Amino acid sequence: MKNPGKYVVPAVSYFFILLFCYAAISKIMDFENFQVQIGQSPIISAYAGLIPQAFIITEMTIVVLLVFTRTRRIGLYASTALMSAFSIYIFLILNYSDFVPCSCGGILEKMGWNEHLIFNITTVVAGIAAIILRSGNEKLNLKFTLTILLITNIVSIALVSGLFLSSDYIIRKENNFTRKFLPYPVQKNRSFRLDNTDYYFAGVDANNIYLGNRKFPQKLLIFNQTTNLLYSIQIVPDRLNLPFKDLRIYVKDSYFYLADGTVPVIFRGKIGDTRAKTISYQDAYFSHLEPVDSVSFVIRTHYGKTNQLTLGILRLQEKQKVKLYPAILKKQTDGVFDSDGKLTSSVSGKLAYVYSYRNRFIISEDDLHAYNEYKTIDTTSQANIKTVKLSNGLNKKSRPAMTVNQNIAQYRNVAMIHSQLKAKNELPEVWKSNDVIDIYRSDRQEYLGSFYINKVGNKTLSHYLPTDRNLYVITGNQLIVYKYNKSFNTIIK
Repeated sequence: MKNPGKYVVPAVSYFFILLFCYAAISKIMDFENFQVQIGQSPIISAYAGLIPQAFIITEMTIVVLLVFTRTRRIGLYASTALMSAFSIYIFLILNYSDFVPCSCGGILEKMGWNEHLIFNITTVVAGIAAIILRSGNEKLNLKFTLTILLITNIVSIALVSGLFLSSDYIIRKENNFTRKFLPYPVQKNRSFRLDNTDYYFAGVDANNIYLGNRKFPQKLLIFNQTTNLLYSIQIVPDRLNLPFKDLRIYVKDSYFYLADGTVPVIFRGKIGDTRAKTISYQDAYFSHLEPVDSVSFVIRTHYGKTNQLTLGILRLQEKQKVKLYPAILKKQTDGVFDSDGKLTSSVSGKLAYVYSYRNRFIISEDDLHAYNEYKTIDTTSQANIKTVKLSNGLNKKSRPAMTVNQNIAQYRNVAMIHSQLKAKNELPEVWKSNDVIDIYRSDRQEYLGSFYINKVGNKTLSHYLPTDRNLYVITGNQLIVYKYNKSFNTIIK
């Protein structure tokens, strides 16, 4: 082919015209939802008031430039730079964001983030090829073309990176509090490689640690604390023809439970067996569950009368199976997002609930009759939640809320909270390479100190479980065992 540019340049131009037309029109047709999704982005949320309109105007302007032959080269430069910006955006989301948000409309809704990154890079290469072919074979033209390409793509990448850094600073302002770090409270003893990154702690007994898996919800992984052997069993519930969305495993005493609060259903089986029988079906919907005994469960549910998150107890053997305790979780703004958090139980029969977006946690008896609320050491007493009501009547967060507490584990007389906020006495480089656990008394208001858990690569710890012998941590695809030192043993006992 003597002149490949004669066919490649128009083909790439028409492709970009279709791509940006489709992207812009889909955003315009669902602008309300697109605006909310931009607000939820961890990279550009601080500029959510300007970005949605800028996206649409930019895409439509590029379409106009590409339509006309005289401005097509400028349109190709702009297309390539914009796709480079989208590529670095996705790269930052996947590698440096605290969470991966939902998509922002258009083609992205039909692809995963990794697939879309590959697609974007491919379009950048196609755009560069079209521009080079259009510039011809003259050395001067080629040099000029490559210079403009380099400048436009560097500027677009730098712009997105700058938005990320400045938005992250605006959202995550340093809190005015100081941590007291304990002298080497835990020491890494050994680690075990898991076959994927979707494990969580399902329970513990005198001999074993039990792990569930989000990707394979019927799989129960068992780790023997004495022999350090790992083996798994496949749980078989007595019915599988249900619309499962969030099937989770829980282990308590001599039973395991398989439950999905969106159905809602609870199965129960005996440890050592693989069969699980239905013990509850459509008794109560729930978003969190913790077994109390073989027929009683503490749940977190949505209370229709108040439209708020509420804790309650599901007792299968009573006539009135569900009893709610709406006074425990305190509403600040909407009673849903502001009350969000993590619920967990311990072998000592206590329950713990930590708010995700404010400096509070709750320690309760497993019957929910007696409870106390305590403060964490950071200064975020009010949940920084902004919501918007969509045309369908549903509320959505209009921007990412600042997460204060990621998780809680309650053991004996202490509560261990995985904090998400950097104290003023912490070095940024140390903070970035470690997760921090704050320790509190669970029987009175007292902060005992903090310690670091090293991140594995860029992976932060996802779950942790304190026992009599060790602290178990899941980071990425590793199960890591930490030994307590003597001074730390005196704290937790």
